[in-house]
Amino acid sequence: MENSVQKGHPKGLYLLFFTEMWERFSYYGMRAIFTLFMVNALMFDKSLSSTIYGNYTGLVYLTPLIGGYVADRYWGNRRSIFIGGIMMAIGQFFMFLAGSFYTEVGFATTMMFTGLGFLIFGNGFFKPNISTMVGQLYPEGDKRVDSAFTIFYMGINLGAFIAPLVCGTLGEVYDTDGLVVPAAFKWGFLAACIGMIISIISFELLKNKYIVSPTGSAIGAKPIKVPKVKVEGKKINYKQIINWSVISLVLFIFFKGIVALDLIGAFIYTACIIAPASIITDKSLTPVEKQKIWVIFIIAFFVIFFWSAFEQAGASLTFFAQEQTDRHMFGTEIPSSYFQSINAVAIVIFAPIFAILWTKLGKKNREPSSPVKQSMGLFLLALGYLIIAMGVKDLDPSLKVSMYWLVTLYTVHTFGELCLSPIGLSMVVKLAPIRFASLLMGVWFLSTATANKFAGDLSSLYPEEVHMETSVPASSFTFNTTDSLMNKNVQLDSNFVVKLAAMHPNSVANIELVSDSFEKEKELSFVENFKVNMFGSGPGKADSLVAITPVKASENEVSEFHLKQIVGSDPKFAYAKFLSEDAKTLYVVKNVVGKKGKPDTNTIEVWNLKPEKPVFLGIKIENLYNFFMIFVFMAGGASVILFLLSKKLLKMMHGVR
Repeated sequence: MENSVQKGHPKGLYLLFFTEMWERFSYYGMRAIFTLFMVNALMFDKSLSSTIYGNYTGLVYLTPLIGGYVADRYWGNRRSIFIGGIMMAIGQFFMFLAGSFYTEVGFATTMMFTGLGFLIFGNGFFKPNISTMVGQLYPEGDKRVDSAFTIFYMGINLGAFIAPLVCGTLGEVYDTDGLVVPAAFKWGFLAACIGMIISIISFELLKNKYIVSPTGSAIGAKPIKVPKVKVEGKKINYKQIINWSVISLVLFIFFKGIVALDLIGAFIYTACIIAPASIITDKSLTPVEKQKIWVIFIIAFFVIFFWSAFEQAGASLTFFAQEQTDRHMFGTEIPSSYFQSINAVAIVIFAPIFAILWTKLGKKNREPSSPVKQSMGLFLLALGYLIIAMGVKDLDPSLKVSMYWLVTLYTVHTFGELCLSPIGLSMVVKLAPIRFASLLMGVWFLSTATANKFAGDLSSLYPEEVHMETSVPASSFTFNTTDSLMNKNVQLDSNFVVKLAAMHPNSVANIELVSDSFEKEKELSFVENFKVNMFGSGPGKADSLVAITPVKASENEVSEFHLKQIVGSDPKFAYAKFLSEDAKTLYVVKNVVGKKGKPDTNTIEVWNLKPEKPVFLGIKIENLYNFFMIFVFMAGGASVILFLLSKKLLKMMHGVR
C-alpha cells in the first residue's frame, strides 16, 4: 500500500485540485461577464467600466498579502480558506442581486460594489493559502512535488476554461435581433456563486481526511509559530518612518490631484513606488544583494507592461469581441465571453511543448536567461496586438471582423505568457536575500496589482462611438435648447406626460401629449415642422410613448448601429428619442414597465453621438487601430529595452539564470 502511494500522488492533491478548480471557475466566470454587465445592463460607459474593472482586479492581487499574513500569524491555512471562500460566495451572491435589480441602477450599483468588496477580501484569504498546502502533502525532497504543482495548475486552467463557457452561456444572452438581454446576467453571476459554494463545501467535508502530511498530521490547521528573535540594539527609526510617510503622502497627492487618478489608483501606484524604495535603501544590504534586488525591481517594472496589456482580456478585448467581432458559428452567434477560454486551452496544449523546448535548449546550453525569456514574452504580446491592429485598420465601426483575428491574438499572447509567467516567482525566490524574501514577494504581487490597475486605465482609452453624458429621473429633468428651427422647453413628469411649449411662427403654441391617452394623441394635428415618432409598441410595452422631433433634425437619423448601443432590447424598456438639430445629442426617454404593464420608473439619458476621443501621451485615439497600436509600441518598446539590458541584468544576478 505504501509503495502504491509513493508511485502516485496523495488524494489530498486531487481535493486541492478540485477546490481550486471551482474557485477559479467562480473568479473567471464572473470576470468573463463583469464589464459586459456594467456596459449593457447598468449602462455605464466603457471608460467607467474599465476603471472599476481595473480597481477590482488590482485589489484582488493586493489582498493576498493581508490574507497570507493573517493565516501565518493567527488563523492557519484551513480557517483562512474557509472564511475566504464564504466571503467570495457572498460576494458572488451580491453580484446576482445586482443583476436581478439592474433596472434600479442605484440599488444595483450598491449591490455590485458590496459584492466586489467581499470578493476582493475573500480572495485575499483564499488564494495565498491553498497553493502553499500542495507542497506540504509530500516529504521534504520528494521528486513528485514538481508534477504535483503541474497537476494543481491544470485545475486552475480547467476552471478558467469552463467558466466563460458556462457563465457566458447563462449570462450573456442575445435576442433574435442580436441585442443583449440584460436580465440574463444574474444567472451567470449565480453560476459563479454556485461554483464557489461547491469549492468550499468539498474542501470542508474532505479536508480532515485527505489534507494531511506524510506523517498523518493535519496540514494548515494552525499557524506555524515562529519564535521572535530579539536583536540587541535594534530600535525603531521614527525619523525614517516619518520621512517615508511624508514621501508617500506627496506621491499620493501627485497621483490623485495632478495625474487625476481615483483613490484606489493613487494608492496602488504610490505603494508600487514606496515599497521598493524603502527596501533598496536599507543600509544592511550588501552591494551584491542590492544588485540582485535591483534585478527583481527592474523585471517587475517590465512585467507591469506585460500584464497590463495581457489583462485587456476582461475589458477592452471583451468590448471588441462583443461589438466588432463576427461571432457567428454553425448558424448561431456565440457569446463574446467565450473568447476568454482560449488562453486556458492554449496553455494546456502548448505548455508541455514549451517545457520540452526549454529542456532541449538547456541540454545544449542554449536556453535563454530569465530576462531574455521575459523580453520574448513582451515581443509576442506586441505581435498579438499588431496582428489585430492590422485586422481593424480602416475598419468602419459598424462592420465586424472575423473571430479568427481575436483567436490568433489570444493564442500568440499565450505563447508570450509561457515565456514570461512561470519564471517570475522562482526568480524572486532565487534572488531575494532570506530576510527580505517575504517583502520582495509582496513587491512582486504589488507589481501585478499595479499592472491590473493600469490595464483598467488603458482600457478606458477604448474609443467609443457614443457616450452617455447623464442619466436622471424624468420627473426632475428639464432641457432648454435654442436653434434655428425653434426655441423649446421640454419637461417630463413622473406620470410620463410630455409637454412641449414651442415658439415658432408656423407651429401650434402649446402641444400636450399625455402618455395614458393614446386615442387623444391620434387626434392631435401637427403642422409640417413637427412629426410624431412612436416607439415601444408591443405586448408589455408602453404603446403611447411619444417623442416630438423637429423635421429638420430628423434628416440626421441615428444609425441602427448606434441605436443598438444606446437603447438595447430588453422588453422591460420602452423608449422615445429626441434628436438635437445638430445631430450631436440624443435624448432617450426610457420607461421601465412594471409588473401590471404600467410605467414603473422613467429616466432620461443624454447621449453624445460624437464624443471627444480619448488622448494618450498627447495622441488622440481616433479608432481601434490607434488603440491597439498603443499596446504594440508599449509592449514592443519594453521588449527591446529589456533585451538590451539582459546581459547587464545577467551579470547583476551573479550566476542565477
